[in-house]
Amino acid sequence: MSEAHFTGDKALMKKAIDLLSWSLELGWDTEFGGLFSFLDAEGRQPAQIEWDMKYWWPHCEAIIATLMAYVLTKDRRWERWFETIHEYTFSHFPDPVYGEWFGYLHRDGSIANTVKGNHYKVCFHIPRCMLKVISLLDELPKDELSKEEVSDPILHCI
Repeated sequence: MSEAHFTGDKALMKKAIDLLSWSLELGWDTEFGGLFSFLDAEGRQPAQIEWDMKYWWPHCEAIIATLMAYVLTKDRRWERWFETIHEYTFSHFPDPVYGEWFGYLHRDGSIANTVKGNHYKVCFHIPRCMLKVISLLDELPKDELSKEEVSDPILHCI
């Protein structure tokens, strides 16, 4: 979406939006919420044993992608997706006692591992997500930043 927006390539933007839509529809866990870690595009059993876990990283990327889609298209479905992913992410990953985010959840949203940093989960994706959200919000017209026009989760990120 960023490249399509930067270059003004409408065909590329359509592909990016279609890919985002397909990914979220396939990857969203309709039973417990959150995004699956791995899925087979053809509906077969994924090879990864941890396929149904929820990782912090895809949720960060989905927050960015859905807000970017909303900012660029003003299509309310992307605002709704943003709200859904934001609500799940901020109600499951952050540690309310010691801060930072847990990185790995079981399918039901319970914490799978209390380690908040390792060779894979480093201090990058969460700050990047927050900075990208701030940058995207700066692209919205200031009069659009009201509770009537923009959802509470978007305002919560300001």
